[in-house]
Amino acid sequence: MKGKSQTIDLWTLVTFAGFVIVVVFLIYPLLDIFRYSFIDKDSGEVSLGNWIQFFSKKYYLRAFTNSILIAVATTFFSIVLGVPLAFFTTRYRIAGSTFLTTLSVLALLSPTFIGAYSWITMLGKNGFIRTLFQSIGITLPQIYGPLGIVLADTLQYYPFILLMTSGALMTIDRSLEEASENLGARPGRIFFDVTLPMVLPSVTGGALIVFMMSLSNFGTPMIIGGNFLVLPTLAYNLFTSEISETPGMASTVSIILMLCASLVIVLQQWLASRRKYASMLINRPVVKKLKGLRSVLAHALCYGIVFLSTLPLAVIVYYSFRKTSGPVFQPGFSLDSYRQIFFDVPKTVTNSFLYSLIAVLLIATVGTLLGFVIARKKKGVVRVLDTLLMIPYIVPGTVLGIGFIVAFNRPPLYLTGTAVIIILTYFIRRLPYSVRSAASILKQIDPALEEAGINLGSPPGRTFRTITLPLMQGGIISGAIMSWVTSMNELSASILLYVGQTMTMPIKIYLSVVDGFFGTASAMSTILLFVTGLSMYIVNRYFSRGSETFVSA
Repeated sequence: MKGKSQTIDLWTLVTFAGFVIVVVFLIYPLLDIFRYSFIDKDSGEVSLGNWIQFFSKKYYLRAFTNSILIAVATTFFSIVLGVPLAFFTTRYRIAGSTFLTTLSVLALLSPTFIGAYSWITMLGKNGFIRTLFQSIGITLPQIYGPLGIVLADTLQYYPFILLMTSGALMTIDRSLEEASENLGARPGRIFFDVTLPMVLPSVTGGALIVFMMSLSNFGTPMIIGGNFLVLPTLAYNLFTSEISETPGMASTVSIILMLCASLVIVLQQWLASRRKYASMLINRPVVKKLKGLRSVLAHALCYGIVFLSTLPLAVIVYYSFRKTSGPVFQPGFSLDSYRQIFFDVPKTVTNSFLYSLIAVLLIATVGTLLGFVIARKKKGVVRVLDTLLMIPYIVPGTVLGIGFIVAFNRPPLYLTGTAVIIILTYFIRRLPYSVRSAASILKQIDPALEEAGINLGSPPGRTFRTITLPLMQGGIISGAIMSWVTSMNELSASILLYVGQTMTMPIKIYLSVVDGFFGTASAMSTILLFVTGLSMYIVNRYFSRGSETFVSA
């Protein structure tokens, strides 16, 4: 009886703490944004003026239309690249397929603004690829504008489609495909009529993530969008122009951005529920070997797609070792850009590592406890908490940054301009990753082990610490590493929250690109890429069981 009461007290306390965290650092800032969207900035009275202005002015509607078009185009082309790559690497023997997947994931995890900046060096006004083609009389379009955004976003996000479709293709029952083949169906028809419908839920799930990421992406359109406004950049511009006023229009745009994301999630779930495809999973697919021209074409397609997505990363590393004189590259190679980082702006590097490390310690601790509650406790209140913890998935970083400034720029929590506000932003944005990772690992651990410890007289806290926690270790560490990487690369929220003393590497990279100092930007980007690659290697090498959870998030 004593053990039962302790169990209730311990995990009730964790559940309560979870609600406090969500309400204070998520619901409260978002409600503040919602409130300000109905406040007239001149009179301070409740009004629909901001909403009427948004839907009546072409300037705002154009940004809304631009965002939807970019997200739809990026999703379409990501499917065009991701599905064939998944099909060939899972169904046929492609040399180095694991290597290709690793490079794809590295491109996925790298900061979006790094890829955008790299495309400027290749296809900008004086980009080396444009210059090369101009020398033979061919003028390529510049990267700036909607085409550039779609290109950069597609090559960044298609691995979501690749990973989710690959997992589905490896588990479907090949009996249906064999039956179609025996009836005389051609390979193309088998793929579109049988295989693709069976993996459609995974494809649409990946497409949903791509759409959401593209819709909320701030870095790419801010760097290469030019005058082509989308909702995240519009919200940023409006907020910085309203900094001394009531942020009415910025709040309105933020709410509309969230509503778009929510509507897409509901639509995807509705479409997925209309048609269901299931199989017995008895006859798993067999990897076949292609011969002759088919093998050459399949390899060319797979390597071509991955080459295009990793080319920006290679270009960044190359330019980080080029000689520079201010913003101008000189012939030859040098470590000047790295010296400048570590001698001129060492605090920026320190801030990135320190803030993300503190955030990850919080994420791992809180996420593990909340993951246990969600996985083991089936109460209605826990299901509500689980739903609330999914909100960060649909909140773009720009929106959360605006919400934090609005909410924590007054007592009792005056945090604006401090390192704490940036760390808390990292924490609340990445917390769902750790919660999902912990909950997924716990599904593989039999609760009978914990019950046996409690029945033998061990208090719940000690049982969790000595029995459950060691079994969850791999998933916790892998989730923490990936949360650390994504926190290190955070730009969209921190660009609004930083002051001079709290600048991080992604912010410095962005400002360096804007100011034309590509050498410094390349060196810091290379450091972030190295951290990302090393972290991914550690997860895949030692904690592969937990990495899947992150990717699916």
